[in-house]
Amino acid sequence: MWNGTRAVAHYAYTNKLCGSFTKFLTGAGVINCQIEDNIVETTMTKPKELKEPFDEEGFSWWCVDTGVPHLVTIVDDLDKFDLKLCSNMRYKYNANVNFASIKDDKLYVRTYERGVEDETLACGTGMTACFLRAFDLNLIPNQIDVYPKSNELLQLKKQDGKIYFKGAVTKVYTKDEDIVC
Repeated sequence: MWNGTRAVAHYAYTNKLCGSFTKFLTGAGVINCQIEDNIVETTMTKPKELKEPFDEEGFSWWCVDTGVPHLVTIVDDLDKFDLKLCSNMRYKYNANVNFASIKDDKLYVRTYERGVEDETLACGTGMTACFLRAFDLNLIPNQIDVYPKSNELLQLKKQDGKIYFKGAVTKVYTKDEDIVC
């Protein structure tokens, strides 16, 4: 959803439908975006903790809604990401499932998404959930580079009680149409 909001804001900006600051209404609430060239920063909606941290299947989990429900576990190695485990947890808790790892002052995230029922290349709400959990555990500072499976550079920060999600938006061209990612 949040990767989509960056794409929507960039599309509106490049097509002169809005200025460098815009906001629009979504199912998750009002979304504020700041656009500078191809970089879009989105103000995230206020997260809601859905469940106290708990242990299951050998991992410590936290459940939070950052626009949609997410389960988060922080691991030392992202190779612990397991599709069968993610699928089971997804159905049991009706939430996306995220594994996060912190290395060299960067946050790396892998996400299993509801609806897709598989791992996706990037999930903005999942990266935000992982950022919040790591920040709450004092494992990372209030601003950090985040890398999803796509390996694109994204940034998350917490400032003045708000969470900001930032990254580049690029156009991908296919034979018959423009696709904005």
